[in-house]
Amino acid sequence: MGKAFRDLLVWRKSMDLAAAVYRMTETFPKSELYGLTSQMRRASISIPSNIAEGCARSSRRDFRQFVLIAKGSNFELQTQILLAIKLGFANNDSARKVERGAHEIAKMLNGLADFLATPPKSSNGRELRTNN
Repeated sequence: MGKAFRDLLVWRKSMDLAAAVYRMTETFPKSELYGLTSQMRRASISIPSNIAEGCARSSRRDFRQFVLIAKGSNFELQTQILLAIKLGFANNDSARKVERGAHEIAKMLNGLADFLATPPKSSNGRELRTNN
């Protein structure tokens, strides 16, 4: 599959989300560098990283498993965004924008996971037999 992950809109949007999280957490208190800042950054980069790693796998089932891991990281990030807002670490406008991006990516990951769970069809509409 090689560079195929770069063609996935969900991967590109999750890369943008990770960059937005990095920018947003720059303003967090220094005391949170190894706490919430680190957690949010790791969760955000885990999303596109798992999509890319899954794309390199040899079966749809394996790819789907990595998409589900990315989905978990996304929910982790959404929880952390809400905590950052609650603690007053994040500007509400930028945090809400990041949160909306995470919600959009969650929907895309759901769609990709559903697609990967469905056996591929041949040109005549029949299911193809695969080893997944």
